[in-house]
Amino acid sequence: MNDQNQDLKMTFDPMTIEHLGVRMYSTLPPVLAELIANSADADASHVTIRLDDLKKEKEIIVEDNGDGMSLADLNEKFLRIGRNRREEEKKDVTIKGRKVIGKKGLGKLSFFGIAGEIEVMTRKDGLKNMFVMRWEDIKRAGQEHKDYVPTLLQKEVTCDPKDHGTTITLRDVQREGGFTPKNLAISLSKIFIVDPAFTISIEHNSDDPVPVENSQKYEGLDREVEWDVPADIGDAVEYLRKNGIAGHLIATKKPIPPNTNMRGITLFSRKKLVNNPEYFSDSMSSHFYSYLTGWLEVDFIDDLPEDVIATDRQSLNWGYPAMAELRDNLRAILNWLERNWRTKRESERRKKITEVTGINTDEWFSKLPEDVRRDVEGVVKELVSDSELASEVTATAVRRIHTLVPEFPRYHWRHLHPKVQQVSKIYYENKDYYTAFLEAAKTYADAVRAKSGVTQPNDGPTMEEAFKFNPPGPILSVTDGYKKSDGTDFPERTLSNIRRAHHLFSVGVICGGRNVVDHTQIEELRNTGLFTESDCLDALSLLSHLFWRLDHSVKVR
Repeated sequence: MNDQNQDLKMTFDPMTIEHLGVRMYSTLPPVLAELIANSADADASHVTIRLDDLKKEKEIIVEDNGDGMSLADLNEKFLRIGRNRREEEKKDVTIKGRKVIGKKGLGKLSFFGIAGEIEVMTRKDGLKNMFVMRWEDIKRAGQEHKDYVPTLLQKEVTCDPKDHGTTITLRDVQREGGFTPKNLAISLSKIFIVDPAFTISIEHNSDDPVPVENSQKYEGLDREVEWDVPADIGDAVEYLRKNGIAGHLIATKKPIPPNTNMRGITLFSRKKLVNNPEYFSDSMSSHFYSYLTGWLEVDFIDDLPEDVIATDRQSLNWGYPAMAELRDNLRAILNWLERNWRTKRESERRKKITEVTGINTDEWFSKLPEDVRRDVEGVVKELVSDSELASEVTATAVRRIHTLVPEFPRYHWRHLHPKVQQVSKIYYENKDYYTAFLEAAKTYADAVRAKSGVTQPNDGPTMEEAFKFNPPGPILSVTDGYKKSDGTDFPERTLSNIRRAHHLFSVGVICGGRNVVDHTQIEELRNTGLFTESDCLDALSLLSHLFWRLDHSVKVR
């Protein structure tokens, strides 16, 4: 039976507050996180954090609409240090079915990590209680080995039964600067997974409220690849599903700055942080780790018979078999993620390069000879996968390589005459090498006929008449107008040899090439290797040489 006339008192070992309160919690986010967790365990649907730094003495008020506490609850639960709620009540779910976060009964000591005075006002079942605790008084009581008696302000005061919840005011806050609600919201978002059934907002003086949202966890990161767990994970999916592990992982476009403390995977249990971001491995040589962040919910660890969560909920005890298994599987997931990241990243960067340069790398590579492709694709792949290079730099480098080694590079490298390219390119690209040569040869013959005025219907006699070496000489001279660099004339013998060579080349490329083959033999030439790609390119180069000479020739009779 509860004695309604009893006073409040806190029982504790003299050094408990000193070690587990002030020394464990010295910054604002973890202190508020403990108060928020208490509100969640009280089945609150909303918590409001009010920050007041207008007065000389800063003040923080944390108010929830949870179940509240009776006088007996305050004495038997709230003011008992080290109470294990789950063990004592033989259940770890609230009335609304919410999984209980608190377990060790030490979080309430967090108040005194940043504040010298705490006021608690709570309402439950139409009764309100209010009291104040002061750090200096608590410390003095501990030194004197006495129970600490809080200052009771209101005891069992009647209130509206519809009003319920707890408001905790922190005074004498040890903080030099003012409060920054946006930064605080981001910090709290990294400690909790917020859901619609339990929301958190921050009010700073008279400013508009700032909500705490999951999206703030990774605000400002330039995301490149993302995975939903377990849906998008290849390896270890069976383990993930068996243990109900879920979450979201992100790889960024650029390395995550180390000072953000966001590199690695954060673990949560029952919506609250239990392990700071890490990679679960002693070896982190791969630069992939500097791009990875995200979170996973590992709620099953709260159901283990061992207590594996550290008191400050910043790390886990990996020494137990179930935890070692978790760590091994997390390492396997990281290995899979790295492989998948490299594949997806290369694909995304290639897509970006295509958008910027207009070069479809897959199509480009498919039109390179195997020996050329091997080297070009290797270089481009290194460029694309090099995370230290900006996309614009990579795109410029790829564009320049493409200029040097375009599709069908051996054809390109010959620098063929435009008219030769115009009629031969499509046949060459389709590997119809002899037809490519035939079309170029026919075009050359037609060009000679047009410039010389020769009316011979056959191409061989046309070459003979247009470039005849014997009297009366050629109709077209390919040497007229040329002089040495000093302005003097070339010896006639030199010019004569050039004209004779052009005559023989022109006759030979027609008679020895085109006219010797009928159309039924073209396929056989290709199949047997009697006229290869190399033969085609050599013949097209010769025709280009003859075309250049023809372009500069002069009609002399």
